[in-house]
Amino acid sequence: MEKMRSCRFTLLLLLLLVLCFCQTTATQPSKPQDFKIGLKRVIISIVLGILTGLVGAVIFALLIKVVVQYINQTPFLKGPVIFSPKISPKTLQSALANENQLLGSSSNGKYYKTVLDNGLTVAVKVLEPFDSGLPEMQSKSVKRRIQQELEVLANLRHRHLRSLRAYVRDSDRFSLVYDYMPIGSLEDAMNEVRTSQLQLRWDARLRIAVGVIKGLQYLHFTCDPQILHYNLKPTNVMLDAEYEPRLADCGLAKLMPNIDRIRATSGYCAPECLHNGRYTDKSDIYSFGMILGVLLTGRYPTDPFFREAASGGSLGQWLRHLQEAGEANEALDKSIIGEEVEEDEMLMAVRIAVVCVSDLPADRPSSDELVTMLTQLHSF
Repeated sequence: MEKMRSCRFTLLLLLLLVLCFCQTTATQPSKPQDFKIGLKRVIISIVLGILTGLVGAVIFALLIKVVVQYINQTPFLKGPVIFSPKISPKTLQSALANENQLLGSSSNGKYYKTVLDNGLTVAVKVLEPFDSGLPEMQSKSVKRRIQQELEVLANLRHRHLRSLRAYVRDSDRFSLVYDYMPIGSLEDAMNEVRTSQLQLRWDARLRIAVGVIKGLQYLHFTCDPQILHYNLKPTNVMLDAEYEPRLADCGLAKLMPNIDRIRATSGYCAPECLHNGRYTDKSDIYSFGMILGVLLTGRYPTDPFFREAASGGSLGQWLRHLQEAGEANEALDKSIIGEEVEEDEMLMAVRIAVVCVSDLPADRPSSDELVTMLTQLHSF
């Protein structure tokens, strides 16, 4: 539209110059030499007018583009951004200002238990991605990108996802507010199982596995655009009071510094992530296979047992070796072996775990297929 206005202006200027020239030549007889000089001046004026109009139109268009981009970009928000009617900005700010109970820490932040003035108990994860000293993590673009990702995650609604209820952006960190999970993470529960403080039967473990894969199915197939977890492991699987799983930190890991190193040392990272940094939905499936292996065996991928040559070097290799040798029952956690029907289900689950941790992503099933496989093992 602006370019058309500029062209119209240029044509009008050209018309005026031609009219002036015609009037001058009609009233004052000129010599041939004077005529040539006047014609050159008109031509030069026309060319300069056209160039001026074009340059002006381009500059004006660029200014409009910059203004539109500035208007459309996500604004920096300070103070609480609330997504739950149960939380008010005032009560949240008041609670965060107090000394809160530390629940634990991870590679990208610390967890706190906080009780609001209205009696609601929430969990607050404090991210500190800007303390790494990396100049790129101090940039406004990174902070704005994290804020945009949080806006997307706040819209996720599924029974097996841990919903973001609010967040607060300060100058150097984000505080994320979630529902409080009294049981803690799957890793917390499995640690209690290993020390005989908790008995987690096979039906409960299978229900956890089904919940995790249903959460991934939602992220991979229902969300538009598709969301990848990036860092699926037992510490990011939270359990509610009924031991129903909810995936935490969906998509946040890709925004954190040194995430490749963190994933590589976790034991749940797919081979393609280690070799070339590529991450796909099948990478999430590999991580799920490792979680299923933990539920079946009671062992973590970082267990010293897997450093021995006899174990094959990893949880996945050990399960594959035992299955191929027809000895998969040797891998099962002895505390959950009970009825024969349950053991048959567990052996089928071992097969599923082995195919999930295949070295080639193309050999792994999709989360959609896995929901069907696992739900067929038991009635849900």
